[in-house]
Amino acid sequence: MTILITGGAGFIGSNFIPYFLEQHNNAHIINLDKLTYAGELSNLKEIENHDRYTFVKGDICDRELIENLFKTYDFKSVIHFAAESHVDNSIEKPDEFIKTNVIGTFNLIDVAKNHWMEEPFKVKKDYENARFHHISTDEVFGTLGKTGLFTESTPYAPNSPYSASKASSDFVVRSYFHTYGMNVVTTNCSNNYGPKQHDEKLIPTIIRKAIQGDNIPIYGDGQNVRDWLYVLDHCVGIDLVFQKGTSGEVYNIGGKNERNNLYIAHTICAILDELLPQNTFYKEQITFVKDRPGHDFRYAIDASKIESELGWKASENFETGIKKTVKWYLKKYKG
Repeated sequence: MTILITGGAGFIGSNFIPYFLEQHNNAHIINLDKLTYAGELSNLKEIENHDRYTFVKGDICDRELIENLFKTYDFKSVIHFAAESHVDNSIEKPDEFIKTNVIGTFNLIDVAKNHWMEEPFKVKKDYENARFHHISTDEVFGTLGKTGLFTESTPYAPNSPYSASKASSDFVVRSYFHTYGMNVVTTNCSNNYGPKQHDEKLIPTIIRKAIQGDNIPIYGDGQNVRDWLYVLDHCVGIDLVFQKGTSGEVYNIGGKNERNNLYIAHTICAILDELLPQNTFYKEQITFVKDRPGHDFRYAIDASKIESELGWKASENFETGIKKTVKWYLKKYKG
């Protein structure tokens, strides 16, 4: 099977592709990535010469390119990671997020529909199992108070241009199931962490600033809570939904690891005290900075649907996953 994976040089995609190639001996992956600042080909060094892997540099907003790729490779599967995803950047440049996340997703699914389907609810011969898997986020659900969990039926209430653009893309994908009968699945994940994440994100920033001797910046009072999911656990969940998920359904993938930002900073500092001791404790570098506009207080996912229907289970808890993560970044930053 030849699969189009978009955004495969980004954080989650670059963890997923090597995992998927290892799991599926019959898969040939075409990785389409624009290589914006968040996409790094070095993330895929271990497979760059793999005989079942092909990299194509390009933009999902370029419809002609997408059409040509479908003609050339005759894709029967798409796993769509490509997205602008940094909330702070979406506040500065919302137009980029609307273009990539909404128009780009529309281009992809519309070209796939034309390639796979005769007409609404009538699939072309040999494309009966063609599937479009859309990767989304828990941020589309908005914010939670101190209690409660996001389920697949939680109403959407996005609060940033980023989450609004992802919510829009989710609805585009949903509409292609209901209007055309296309075989689609969507996964909404909680905050991922682990190897290969972009330096701008919270956990790499804490590690980098700590070992450089800089202030470690934490928004507001550090009490914002996220549900943390180790990236390889997420990859296993994506693969399961892609293989076995029910068409038209949405599956939440979460780590059941709610931690606030201050706890994360303290945990990383304690691990660094152990692995790379210095004269003072790293936690003394923690400083609080002005909170970002519209900063959601808490996200937490109820993953019971994917657990009960597909048998998925996270193998890392935050404390085991963060140790592996810190060690990986120390190698990256210290060589």
